[in-house]
Amino acid sequence: MKKHSVGGWIWRILLALVVLLLLWNLWILVHVVWWRTHNPDDTAFMEEGLARLQQTDPNAELRHKWVPYSQISPNLKRALVASEDARFLEHDGFDWEGIQTAWEKNLKKGRIVAGGSTISQQLAKNLFLSSSRSPFRKAEEAVITLMLENLMDKRRIFEIYLNVIEWGNGIYGADAAARYYFKTNAAGLSAGQSAKLAAMVTNPRYYDTHRNDRRLLRKASIIGRRMGYADVP
Repeated sequence: MKKHSVGGWIWRILLALVVLLLLWNLWILVHVVWWRTHNPDDTAFMEEGLARLQQTDPNAELRHKWVPYSQISPNLKRALVASEDARFLEHDGFDWEGIQTAWEKNLKKGRIVAGGSTISQQLAKNLFLSSSRSPFRKAEEAVITLMLENLMDKRRIFEIYLNVIEWGNGIYGADAAARYYFKTNAAGLSAGQSAKLAAMVTNPRYYDTHRNDRRLLRKASIIGRRMGYADVP
């Protein structure tokens, strides 16, 4: 009788966890649908970044300003696609060739040196998840990516991505990055400036304080050569 009672409680707990997971994903789904036509005010990464800044400065604020897709330089769009997701317009959210290539690089190096995440996957993580790494977070990232790809077109996914990704300590979105690093707006970014911003995406807080890092400059140069071949929405 006692064993049966314990088993019953285990099933109740598991059922409760399943219900909570379904409610969590329903909450995400509602937001994704809403953001098809409305702009997000903030993201999980922004909230995490603000909390980090306010640990040392309680009055700290984020630099972020939403700008429409049409007011963002084509140079930056091409640079980001060239750098982060060359097959952005072709895949359904997951670049399987890119994932395989990243896996092979990581095996060869014996550590994680490449991620293989698409722009859609990066946006899913930025909008709803934390920067921590876990199997659950990767699984949830995949679910959210499918929602984004099935409920938004590529142009909308890219527009949100351009406006919310992190570009330094408290710097979020293309316009804030353009003003912070180059004293211009998102529309005025040159090809060279755009290539450098795209190169920063993998480690923005580090490059914020190491703007002449050799790896950054080398990657920016490579991106600059690839930009002409990038297809954007």
